Amino acid sequence: MTKSRKQSSRRRGKTRQPPTPELKETAPAAPDAPESQSTRRSFLGRLWLGLTGVAVLEMVWIAVDFLRPRTSSATSSSHILVAGPIDRFEPNSVTAFQEGKLYLSRLQDGGFLALSRECTHLGCTVPWVDGESRFVCPCHSSAYDDKGVVLNPPAPRPLDFYPVRIENGIVKVDVSKPIKRRSFEYAQVTRP
Repeated sequence: MTKSRKQSSRRRGKTRQPPTPELKETAPAAPDAPESQSTRRSFLGRLWLGLTGVAVLEMVWIAVDFLRPRTSSATSSSHILVAGPIDRFEPNSVTAFQEGKLYLSRLQDGGFLALSRECTHLGCTVPWVDGESRFVCPCHSSAYDDKGVVLNPPAPRPLDFYPVRIENGIVKVDVSKPIKRRSFEYAQVTRP
């Protein structure tokens, strides 16, 4: 073919097409690929729905628990700590009770006084120091005697106390609520 013929065929629109790359055969798409995506999507949707339901149930439970009236348990025996027989406690001694969070002080005259473990300054737990015969607060060094009277400030008032009663030679303490006091009075002591 001559040069003029090639040019004329190009002019007529018969241009030569560049070779097309061979298409490689690919494996057909898995028929379940779109289905698996929707399965994951539906699983996540159900999961979020379930978690939302659990959260709503928890909020309803908290609201019901908050609004439910409390039963008066002041007369309940669960608030009575049975300390033990009178003979178990020596005069001029202090005995700690973990379950009641209190100390049972038996005074020199044989009377009983149940004292709270919380310092009246900031509420720290006050240990009994047997060698010094007093309660000493580890937070700010407040000190109290065996009656709970302040020996060393910054505590503003004596230790709170719990009512004590003696029934058939057994010492019992009502631990339902500590009683706040401004000063020590002998009427607070229970005698056998």
